[in-house]
Amino acid sequence: MIRVLFATSEVYPLVKTGGLADVSASLPEALCRLEYDVQILLPGYPDALKAARKAGSRRKARFQVGQHSVSLWQTRLPGTAVMLWLVDCPPLFDRPGNPYKNEEGQDWWDNAHRFELFARVGAMMATGEVGITWQPDLVHCNDWQTGLLPVFLEPYQDRPGTVFTIHNLAYQGVFSHETFRALGLPDSLWRLEQLEFYGQLSFIKGGLVFSDRITTVSPGYAREIQSPEFGCGLDGLLRYRQPVLTGILNGIDSRVWNPETDPELAFHYGRDHLKNKTQCKARLQQELGLEVNGDPLLGFIGRLVEQKGVDLLLAVMPELLQRGCQFVILGSGEARFEEPLKSLARQWPGKMSLTLGYNEGLSHRITAGCDLFLMPSRFEPCGLNQMYSLRYGTLPVVHGVGGLSDTVNDPLDVGVDRANGFRFGEPNARALLAAIDRALKWFGKRKQWRRLQGNGMAIDYSWKQRAHDYGELYQSILKERQYQLQD
Repeated sequence: MIRVLFATSEVYPLVKTGGLADVSASLPEALCRLEYDVQILLPGYPDALKAARKAGSRRKARFQVGQHSVSLWQTRLPGTAVMLWLVDCPPLFDRPGNPYKNEEGQDWWDNAHRFELFARVGAMMATGEVGITWQPDLVHCNDWQTGLLPVFLEPYQDRPGTVFTIHNLAYQGVFSHETFRALGLPDSLWRLEQLEFYGQLSFIKGGLVFSDRITTVSPGYAREIQSPEFGCGLDGLLRYRQPVLTGILNGIDSRVWNPETDPELAFHYGRDHLKNKTQCKARLQQELGLEVNGDPLLGFIGRLVEQKGVDLLLAVMPELLQRGCQFVILGSGEARFEEPLKSLARQWPGKMSLTLGYNEGLSHRITAGCDLFLMPSRFEPCGLNQMYSLRYGTLPVVHGVGGLSDTVNDPLDVGVDRANGFRFGEPNARALLAAIDRALKWFGKRKQWRRLQGNGMAIDYSWKQRAHDYGELYQSILKERQYQLQD
């Protein structure tokens, strides 16, 4: 049985700021069902430690890392059989709220120190230096917060294999040269070919340079990040490492996201019995104070930031509202987007609902109740919401980038027999409005609309196949490591 240490800075339901948390929960569980021994390593945030103690966690090790005393607690990820390790270091992780930012929305001043220690503990676990019997054959790192872990493992000849997954290249963990010095990293790492990035320290470069393999969360994004437009200054390095770069599309937890059994829905439905979806729409309209009618209901769930194309959405909403469309928005983000959305909600009572923040139950009801789901993202490494909406028969309108392009097929491109949504090519308001207009025309054709809904609901978006893909990747890494050790 292959043993895998899955290092991540967030995992649902213990801590979540985005899709990384969902992947970090679902992928390890899917791999465990394939008989891989995957164990998660997570910083010991307060809520995570509280849940672990409630579940009967046990302290398995206590040791010193520099000036910090660290404890390792072992428990199970809630609702699963997956083993979870928590890195308990109160001075670094015992903080309320967001794992990366303070209450003012600013990055914690010592994030580099926090995640350097987290990576160092992961490397110590992987090399048997913390006094526990379990040791991984492979370490799977995720995003910049774990970028130094492969760096710390590199000097060990018999180290585990390593894979680094890019969930969003825009977040790189970039810090000053002074921080590099303060962390006590070797001077040999301060080179363009290693951790130096335009005169600064880049955590993510550690994963990109030192890992045996690199993955991204969709084939489309794997291609895009090798270009200057999407490479965030790292496209040259990624082109250089292209032989070990793979795009594996994310999956979704099809047990949690299932319109036939979803406990968040008052009415259930499926591909062959869609009637109750109309009831879900009416109930959502009632819940949010919208007029209960058959007008097109358009939904958006996500961070209110430029990446998600919220400015494009704001540009087209007034015209669509005047035409009779309704909107449901759930998310939070920058004030420059929140304020005009608040203004629209005041101007259009009964037509528009805005909920700032995040509500898991409401997100399910929006996904089920809307007719169209909007994702005008400027870039989208994978995207999960479009797969949720497809599974719920809510047709997505997306900008054709990254994972959105990999999962949404437009009737203009593939015909009605294979189409499941609508795409636009240029990230501007005119292109978005044209795509929505095409979608609304299809919405008026009941029989063809049902066909598109059925196409989307028929696809298996679960982690089952994706887990097989990761399993094959793990096995190939370990074979390569064996050859290297023999040489």
